[in-house]
Amino acid sequence: MSSIDARLKDLGIALPSPAAPVANYVAWTICGSILTISGQLPFGADGKLAARFTGKVGGDVDDAAGREAARQCAINVLAQARAALGDLARIRRCQRLGGFIAAAPGFHALPGVMNGASDLMVAILGEAGRHARSTVGVAELPLNAAVEVEASFEIAAGFETTR
Repeated sequence: MSSIDARLKDLGIALPSPAAPVANYVAWTICGSILTISGQLPFGADGKLAARFTGKVGGDVDDAAGREAARQCAINVLAQARAALGDLARIRRCQRLGGFIAAAPGFHALPGVMNGASDLMVAILGEAGRHARSTVGVAELPLNAAVEVEASFEIAAGFETTR
C-alpha cells in the first residue's frame, strides 16, 4: 500500500468512481510529466450532487458547507488521478489547484472556502501536496454546484494519453 493510499485510509476516505464528463471535454490528460484534471464538482460517492452543495456560497450555502464541497471536489480530483494513473504513487507533487466558487453578491471569503480542497491535498500528499492556487468567485457553475476544483500534478514518467 502506498503512503497516499495509507493516508486516504487513515482519513477514512474511499475514492469514488470518477464522474464522467458532463459536456464535450475529457476528464484528464497527460502530457509528458504533467497530469491535468478537468474541473470536478462535489459529487458524492453515489454520483449525485447533494442539495447542501448547490447554490451560492455566502447565500444559501454557508462557509462550512462550501469548504466541505471544496474538499469533496478534491476527493473527486484524486479519483480522476487514480483513473488516469492506475496508482496514486505516481504523483510526485500537486502543482496547482484552481477553485471556482459560486459566490453570492458581496461574499469575499473565497480563500477559506477553497482551503477545503487545499487542506485535503496537503493531508493526503504531505509536502508534495503544497501547491500554487487560484480561487475565483463566479456567478454560476454547472448543475448549480457551489464549488468546482481543477488540478495539475507532476507525475512519474510512464505514458502520454488522453481520456
